[in-house]
Amino acid sequence: MSGVNANALLSPKPRIRIGCRPIGCKRLSRFCGGVWGSSAVVANPSRSAEERVYEVVLKQAALVREPRKDRERGLDWEKTIENEGSISDDGNLLNEAYARCGEVCAEYAKTFYLVWCRRTDELVDGPNASHITPKALARWETRLTDLFEGRPYDMYDAALSDTVSKYFVDIQPFKDMIEGMRVDMRKSRYENFDELYLYCYYVAGTVGLMSVPVMGLAPESKASVESVYNAALALGLANQLTNILRDVGEDARRGRVYLPQDELAQAGLCDDDIFEGKVTEKWRSFMKGQIKRARRFFDEAEKGIAELSAASRWPVWASLMLYKQILDSIEANDYDNFTQRAYVSKAKKLLSLPIAFGRAMMGPSNSKIW
Repeated sequence: MSGVNANALLSPKPRIRIGCRPIGCKRLSRFCGGVWGSSAVVANPSRSAEERVYEVVLKQAALVREPRKDRERGLDWEKTIENEGSISDDGNLLNEAYARCGEVCAEYAKTFYLVWCRRTDELVDGPNASHITPKALARWETRLTDLFEGRPYDMYDAALSDTVSKYFVDIQPFKDMIEGMRVDMRKSRYENFDELYLYCYYVAGTVGLMSVPVMGLAPESKASVESVYNAALALGLANQLTNILRDVGEDARRGRVYLPQDELAQAGLCDDDIFEGKVTEKWRSFMKGQIKRARRFFDEAEKGIAELSAASRWPVWASLMLYKQILDSIEANDYDNFTQRAYVSKAKKLLSLPIAFGRAMMGPSNSKIW
């Protein structure tokens, strides 16, 4: 997770500097939502999910206005050395830590590339998921706090601990992702899209908020920091909604339905229809609406990619384009996401990469400040 080094400098005026380029503050679009200091976004359930997540986005963007105290501190390697046993001398520890993270990315990652996120996801979706308890997640959160304070438990933690000491990365999205794992342990139905929106933020929108500080903004961009965080959030939400639509049949076999219950009812459908796995006209009509909503989030995400630093734009464009094509595959399968898994062929992936590269070459539009 070492990412792209984009320097974030504090201006004495209430403006933000990223990559030596001042950015004025503007309001986010309607896709945003919420922040709490030390607790998860569930802190005020009387408000809508979008409102609560909006505050999280504002907090992340505001971090670059704060003095950079305690940044780039040294790490306390005691727990790492104790847990790892025999490792290299101190001068090579960080290099080894990042190298190990690179190995994990090379073996497992496609677009979901953040190592800590993958390890967290594996807690509830991995081979040992049946043994994970709320206490285990609480220990994982304690470990997260320690690594943010410079006390990593192992080499993977050390790489993240070093990264968050150098960039304006806040702990809240990480805590919220752990909250998403808790939700998965206790909840298998979502009454409405507000509930689903919050879940999607927890497990995927958070990844966008974690990534922006490391990716950095293009020096020539005139977009507000908040708008770029908003676009990153939208991409995470779009990806997770796409995952949900792709995996309807697989989730149903696990007794899970990640579709809004009220919208199913409005379409004349219920859980039994999903468990039966029959593609009907009602199902096709329902799926068209779900896909349309996911595409709106992708459209919102596209607005922010051009504002990222040049080195970051290509992988983000590639991720967006490949995930968006999964929705096309669902349509091509006649909306049968019960027995057919929508995927993007290797040929289409290869064809998408130069297109993504071409889009990445187009930097910020200075005439468009949103």
